[in-house]
This record gives sequence, C-alpha cells and structure tokens, in this order.
Amino acid sequence: MDTIGDMLTRIRNANAKFKDRVDIPYSKIKLELVRVLKDEGFIANYKSLYVDRQRGTIRVFLKYTPQKERVIQGIKRISKPGLRIYQSYKERMRVPVGFAVPILTTSKGLMTEKQARTQKVGGEVLCLVW
Repeated sequence: MDTIGDMLTRIRNANAKFKDRVDIPYSKIKLELVRVLKDEGFIANYKSLYVDRQRGTIRVFLKYTPQKERVIQGIKRISKPGLRIYQSYKERMRVPVGFAVPILTTSKGLMTEKQARTQKVGGEVLCLVW
C-alpha cells in the first residue's frame, strides 16, 4: 500500500471540498513531507497528535486565499512503489506545470528540488505540488 499516495489523496480531496483541516495517519516521512509543504507556503499549519507509540495522527490545516481560492492547485505523486523515479542534483526536472515544486527524499532528509540542488544531493522524487 502506498501510504504517501494515500496522504496526498487525502489532502487533494479535502482541498477540493474546501475543508479547513484533514487528519492523516502518522509516520515520520509524512510528518517531514507536511513540514516541507508548510515551509513552502502550501498549507497553513500542522499538528502531530499522538494516541500512543503505535498510533498517531497528523492534523493538516489547509490554506486558502482571502478570495477563497485554493493555495494548492494540484498535487501529484511521481515516484511510486512500482516505479521509483530518481534524480541527480545535476539534472533539472522537467515540470509539466509552470510553477510546480518537486519534493525529493535525499540522504539529508526531505527537501525541495531547489534546496537539493544547492546542497548538491540527489534523491527520489516523491511528488509535485503546484
């Protein structure tokens, strides 16, 4: 099961219905992905809620403009469990959408493509957000 794909679908569906928040099952990689989305300004905030060591939830607060337009116009999973997509820091990803932000998982943690290029690290392209 693709847990990151499930997380992105939950955010996409809640965003389409103009929900204020969405709850996602906890994992460390999902928490880091949500942190990157907040740093890039795509979501308003997030909170990690623990029930115990085995179970937890990440509550993501979605962001909209004052004119009630979505900040996240689209979110797409790139590297999937059946087909992994990797990129070196020298490559420039061809983004089909004009201002999409590719998010990579690298040896130095999750970061955007721009941050990975400045730190000269490559990695697996998890998703595109625009």
